[in-house]
Amino acid sequence: MTTELQAARRTSRTARMERTTSESSVFVEINLDGTGRSEISSSVPFYDHMLTALSKHSLIDLTVRATGDTHIDVHHTVEDIAITFGEVLKEALGSKAGIRRFGEATIPLDEALANAVVDVSGRPYLVHSGEPAGQEYHLIGGHFTGSLTRHVFEAITLHAGICLHMTVLAGRDPHHIVEAQFKAFARALRAAVELDPRIGEAIPSTKGAL
Repeated sequence: MTTELQAARRTSRTARMERTTSESSVFVEINLDGTGRSEISSSVPFYDHMLTALSKHSLIDLTVRATGDTHIDVHHTVEDIAITFGEVLKEALGSKAGIRRFGEATIPLDEALANAVVDVSGRPYLVHSGEPAGQEYHLIGGHFTGSLTRHVFEAITLHAGICLHMTVLAGRDPHHIVEAQFKAFARALRAAVELDPRIGEAIPSTKGAL
């Protein structure tokens, strides 16, 4: 693959979207070939922390600006950001020509350990397991309920058209358990969307399409 072709492909793997409903107003922009630069303002502080980690460890440049009816619950805003992120991820991937397609990462955060396996398959599927009993009820940072973690990954996989197996292997602290998952997802996604110079413009599928 020529340097010029590589450069052209890098500049084209970007997408942005605005999504407005009666519950939230969301803007998301990504660059798959970035350096992990982020500008995050989700109106949910702990979610800002997770999205910043997602950007940093995936090397995906990410801008998120969102407001919503967080006086009722942060659920709507968190979900709508995940939906929009999934949509722009799908758009930025385009035909998926030349990507590695698969990615896997096992990431520790002190006592917590999470494993993520990603397949940019075009088929949305989530397997999420291993969180300790009661994790879904923890309120983290005063706003983010533990149950939202799975919900975020559900929305991303559905709207991006990817398969994700997320397994929590260990953990005690609710914050660490969530953060390990976001970082594992980031690293697995980084590997999966990376361009593979060995295959050039080929689609990494025996079907010829993803």
